[in-house]
Amino acid sequence: MRPNWKHAPPAWRAATSPVADEPERLPAVYAALKRVLPPVLRRFFAFRVSGLEHLPEQGPFIVAANHANYLDGVVLATALPRKISFLVMPRVYRATPLHPYFHDHVGSIPVSLARPDPGAIRRALRVLEQGGVVGIFPEGPFSQYGQLVRGQPGVALVALRSGVPVVPTAISGTFQALASRRFFVPRRVPLAVRFGKPIRFTWPRQRATQGLRADVTGGIMEEIAALLAADESRASAAVPR
Repeated sequence: MRPNWKHAPPAWRAATSPVADEPERLPAVYAALKRVLPPVLRRFFAFRVSGLEHLPEQGPFIVAANHANYLDGVVLATALPRKISFLVMPRVYRATPLHPYFHDHVGSIPVSLARPDPGAIRRALRVLEQGGVVGIFPEGPFSQYGQLVRGQPGVALVALRSGVPVVPTAISGTFQALASRRFFVPRRVPLAVRFGKPIRFTWPRQRATQGLRADVTGGIMEEIAALLAADESRASAAVPR
């Protein structure tokens, strides 16, 4: 059975979240980066954010975005007013000896891509139950060619079990910024984040089957693809002719 899904109003909030009304406390490093990164990205990368009006004002939600490289997490965390707890794959979590300490400090959730990881799903659900925001890149590993690929079902599992809205998100420019670059230093190209309307998935109270998860994941990826196409059209229209 294909799940019903609809756009949720931006002001949706979880009635069961006990901390939804409390001011959000950011980890020290996260807060420092939130102060430093916006002016840097705007000045050197013409950083642009659109669709902020679509974000739920309060309560938990999932941000689901396309994924090219490590810059995606940087620009997405900069664009979103609230703290995001990202699901990160092992090679990102352990990129250097210092990375595990950084990710633990900012609240990242390590997740295995080699096999099902119920522990990571439980941690993501716990963040949402506490009124937080979870960031998921449904494609999994970085895109090698800068093209959107098939999403993996983890995002659907979290969305169906939690019942919270999913905000589809398009990130543009990060692949071009790092393509063929040595030492991971980005070239100066325009970077952009576009948030779409939040989606709520509803389904009969039954087990989330493989087919159901595939349908939900496909719906999310279609929304991301549409946002990317809209951003590409805007960029093309802005080019002088």
